[in-house]
Amino acid sequence: MAKRVYQAWKGNNSFLLCGRLIFGPDSRSLFVTVALIVVPVVIFCVFVARNLLHEFPAYDAGYAVLVVAIAFTIHVLLLLLMTSARDPGIVPRASHPPEEEFSHDTSTHSEIGGRHTPSLTFPRIKEVMVNGIPVKVKYCDTCMIYRPPRCSHCSICNNCVERFDHHCPWVGQCIGQRNYRYFFLFVSSSTLLCIYVFAMCALYIKFLMDEDYPTVWKAMKHSPASVVLMIYCFVSLWFVGGLTGFHLYLIGTNQTTYENFRYRADNRVSAFDRGCLSNFIEVLCTEIKPSRSKFRAYVQDEIPRPPPVGRTRDMEEEPASSPRVKVEDDLDIGGDLLKISRRRNYEEVDEEMGGRNSNGLHRALSESELMVDSETEIPVIRTETKNSSRGRRSGSWDLSPEVLAASSLAAEGDIPSSQKPVP
Repeated sequence: MAKRVYQAWKGNNSFLLCGRLIFGPDSRSLFVTVALIVVPVVIFCVFVARNLLHEFPAYDAGYAVLVVAIAFTIHVLLLLLMTSARDPGIVPRASHPPEEEFSHDTSTHSEIGGRHTPSLTFPRIKEVMVNGIPVKVKYCDTCMIYRPPRCSHCSICNNCVERFDHHCPWVGQCIGQRNYRYFFLFVSSSTLLCIYVFAMCALYIKFLMDEDYPTVWKAMKHSPASVVLMIYCFVSLWFVGGLTGFHLYLIGTNQTTYENFRYRADNRVSAFDRGCLSNFIEVLCTEIKPSRSKFRAYVQDEIPRPPPVGRTRDMEEEPASSPRVKVEDDLDIGGDLLKISRRRNYEEVDEEMGGRNSNGLHRALSESELMVDSETEIPVIRTETKNSSRGRRSGSWDLSPEVLAASSLAAEGDIPSSQKPVP
């Protein structure tokens, strides 16, 4: 059965609802983030907002305090879900390096068998023009693509993400081109929610002081939940409030967090800055591009690529000095060496017999008996360790002991019993 793309995904992401929702590898941190939002709001609704229901008698406006708190919390949680469960702008991986970028580099070559061979290389960095300014793009070894401008590879998710900002552990997802808007709205809405809860708690303390608790200490002692919520919101404002201000600066200058921290000291001219107003419109108002990864699509079998025409032509017109021809020459030399070893064994036997019946022996050993069967494998040992078919002139050939023993037995078996030397 054919698999879908999300089932064969090579990144570190996790999927829900058959690939409709995509999360990062640290998506469990979402439960902590949700708890940090929901638990204080529940405490606020139970111990503070409920006591403010009748503090605004005109039009029963006190109920608005509770409704706004609940609605604002739902709004923040939806923004959190849209940030975390959305494709941040993942660039699909390639199945092989870009062949159109390969080139034969003759300046850097390797020496094999005494010959200089050019190496096959391709550029690691290219330059593209963005708004008239050259921008460098790098090759990603993991995804086997040239990253688009402002794209970076996230080591946590193991994906290349367009307009990569950072990987946020609180939302368990990369922040990129397709979810940066929702991330900024989530952070800014969380800031407003903290301010709202802090203000309503302070208002409730004020109402207590106007009624039966004239001092601040007595009012705070009567409503400890308000005090705890005010401290919690004050501390949280340092984080989410500061983060909101920082990203307002990044949007106004059309930067990403990654670019700001990496290129801060370079003082380079940004190729993407279009002015403060245009930058805000681009980030917050333009249409979000569709995902480049179809997670629910079926995996397509890769069509085998035909060999390049130039390579086929080189194989057809292979010169005599090519490795294939050298291997054939080596096999011929091995056969000749075996013949010579057999002749040497026959000469030794002839010398032991004192030259007797040498004419009959030479007649018995015909040329056909000295020929090596073309189907017999000849174990020839080369003294070089690698690429035995190359660099033949620099090496020497040796015959294995098995060959010498076999040739001796064959020589003794070919001699008639009447002509064997008597011990």
